[in-house]
Amino acid sequence: MLKSKLLIGFISFLFFQYTYGQKRDEAVFFVQKDQITRFHTIGDLEKLKKGELIQLYQDRVREIVTVIPFLSLTNEPGVRLGDLGIKEDSDHIKSLKKSAEATEEAISIAQNSIEELVPYADTEKIILTILYFEEIIKKMRIGVNRSF
Repeated sequence: MLKSKLLIGFISFLFFQYTYGQKRDEAVFFVQKDQITRFHTIGDLEKLKKGELIQLYQDRVREIVTVIPFLSLTNEPGVRLGDLGIKEDSDHIKSLKKSAEATEEAISIAQNSIEELVPYADTEKIILTILYFEEIIKKMRIGVNRSF
């Protein structure tokens, strides 16, 4: 009985740590979870259903909208203001926080529009757009330099 109470207590502790411990670091431009983890071929995408394609479409829009505003500063997730020599004072953190909030709102609105309207697009066009977005993301990850 004591073991089960300890186990339940430990699981609750982990749950609350995970839930409330994930507070956004306000001095970071963007995090790894905002980025996609896989790029696709046209063959990969042709095997997927339209609903799966729309989710991939949304994920790519999320990364592009999140990263592009800061591309001249960094293309790496987890970079802090201080890493770039920007003072982590209240004004800069407030600006970054406002930007993050506006980005989340823009992404939410875009996601809703995508869910409502993109299903009417031809599957082939959705696939080609996903591939186009992935090329943009690859270029963003290379960074802004003369290698384009």
